[in-house]
Amino acid sequence: MGRNPCLQTQEIFFLSYLLGMLKLGFMASGGGSNFQAILNRIADGSLQGVSPEFLISNNSKCGAVEKAQAAGVAVRHVSSVTHPGPGLAEQEILRIIQDSQIDLLVLAGYMKKIPDAVIALLPDRIINIHPALLPSFGGPGHWGHHVHEAVVAAGARVSGATVHFVDGDYDHGKIIAQRAIPLSSEDTPDQVAAKVLVQEHDLYWRVVKAFAEGRVQIRAGRVICDVV
Repeated sequence: MGRNPCLQTQEIFFLSYLLGMLKLGFMASGGGSNFQAILNRIADGSLQGVSPEFLISNNSKCGAVEKAQAAGVAVRHVSSVTHPGPGLAEQEILRIIQDSQIDLLVLAGYMKKIPDAVIALLPDRIINIHPALLPSFGGPGHWGHHVHEAVVAAGARVSGATVHFVDGDYDHGKIIAQRAIPLSSEDTPDQVAAKVLVQEHDLYWRVVKAFAEGRVQIRAGRVICDVV
């Protein structure tokens, strides 16, 4: 039985919790270490009640694709190469999501802007992880190593990871959870990146677990999330 499109986001998550299975879709473009960290927690039993349905990637040669194939997760390559022509890649992404009837779309280093039609299809059901404490060091140009270079250049003494909902602007959606770490004045961008990545790997799967256990709510525009 498919999802009722009239259901509100929180009702969908609660229904998935009652049914005992949260269907996940993933999107990635790079190495996929956050994707792998989630798969590892599923494999070791720490993250239960979830089902990875697919990985969409615009880069068929990336590490995330290899990780998905090794784990038996269906891979869908969608790019201007596979779907040349205006709007064709977007239409294919929509088709995959609709056919899979996922509950939550998890971005794990996907380097393309999410189409507005996808956001409209999954309101407050797309999440992303950013390697800094939003709203600082976010937005256009703040991705990957550029984030950590900006943190060091600003002389920040704290950084971390942020999991947030995805809306129509880069790194702008409602914050779900954050993990902060202290920095030294001697830290290089590479050292900051390594410290933050440890936190990303531990935080992201815990947020997915909170969704699976019905512990994420939105009240008056704010996210209430008990991440443990």
